Amino acid sequence: MITSESYLTFCDDALDGYAAIVRELGDPLVNASVASLEGSNSAFVLVSHVVGVMGRWGRTVNRGILVPRDRDGEFTATGTVAEALALLESGRARLHEDVGACDVGAPPVSPPVGRDGTAYATQGDVLLHVYEELAQHLGQLEVTRDVLLADDARD
Repeated sequence: MITSESYLTFCDDALDGYAAIVRELGDPLVNASVASLEGSNSAFVLVSHVVGVMGRWGRTVNRGILVPRDRDGEFTATGTVAEALALLESGRARLHEDVGACDVGAPPVSPPVGRDGTAYATQGDVLLHVYEELAQHLGQLEVTRDVLLADDARD
């Protein structure tokens, strides 16, 4: 079984990846999306979204502590590199606290509504979902960065 420390190492590595890409893009590109891809998300949007995911699933679902979330607003969020890094750090601190308070074998305190309960039967299952989202969107962010930087170099 994975330990909390090991789990957080994987999450921290992903969050470090987000931070590095946000810094690499800088303020001129942190809010840019890939123009040729309809529905593409900016780096700031992806940061906003994963911080929302971590709060909703790690805190609200697992612990029953309500974290207000505007999921639609996450996908229109804009800001600076400094604001994105601050969001990542606050989300990371909250995730560390939530993982520390987690009982991986216990059911979530506030199970997700409208989802197959077997998929999220334990708090450990919920944490796996958090990491799944972090990894999935980091890959999306890496592709976004690559395209944005290539487009920027051509200009």
